[in-house]
Amino acid sequence: MDNRSIGMFDSGVGGLTVLKEVKKELPQENIIYLGDTKRFPYGSKSKESIIQLTQKGMDFLISQDVKAIVIACGTATSQALEEMQKRYRIPIMGIIDSTVQYIKKKENLRKVGVIATAGTIRSNGWEKKLKKEIPEIEVKSKACPLLAPMAEEGWISNEVAKLTIKEYLKDMKNVDALILGCTHYPLFEPLIKEELGDTVEIIHTGKLVSKQLKEMLLEQKEEGESFSANTQIYLTDRETNFIQVASRMLENTEIEKQIKEIQI
Repeated sequence: MDNRSIGMFDSGVGGLTVLKEVKKELPQENIIYLGDTKRFPYGSKSKESIIQLTQKGMDFLISQDVKAIVIACGTATSQALEEMQKRYRIPIMGIIDSTVQYIKKKENLRKVGVIATAGTIRSNGWEKKLKKEIPEIEVKSKACPLLAPMAEEGWISNEVAKLTIKEYLKDMKNVDALILGCTHYPLFEPLIKEELGDTVEIIHTGKLVSKQLKEMLLEQKEEGESFSANTQIYLTDRETNFIQVASRMLENTEIEKQIKEIQI
């Protein structure tokens, strides 16, 4: 048994959609979550900047003696994950590989849509990984730069959100599945389902990476056994809407007490 914490990193509140799934899959695990709210959003930044910022996040989490790290950010996964895996010996996983493996096993999913930040779509990270594993797959990608900032503002179900989702998804109605390639996007899942209907499978990457994490911990015999698992949340800037959105997402009105501000 290894009761050290799992580290999680995101540019803001979106990674909490992954944290929520990890807590369901691994309720006995301690978690340290770092949200780089000071430098949000990552989607419009250069690859070099994203690598530098992600490295700062990794350095902080490793200083907390975590046993594994989940990069719970689509942009950082697509542009910095491989570099982080080269630089550090600790297990580090992102949100892409587990999703690609899931789709590979589902023979009915051969026309796939991906919505993500502009940076992720520009990197072509999803399409490269999908076509490497499934050469015959058809991938339709769409940058949705407004969604992550709207999620940080808590605009996830108002009329603006509905119209924005409608516009972004107008070319995605004939796909077999839609990958939510930014971890902020599950916050819009009800609106996305309403727009696309029941015939399109919505793929929530947090659910898949949490299963991958569980398998890895079991395989390496590093699963924890905390009877009162603790979640610590660190932000690089508290002056955001993080607390308001997070308290609603995690159904925790006292989440503010769990949050500390750090400088990295």
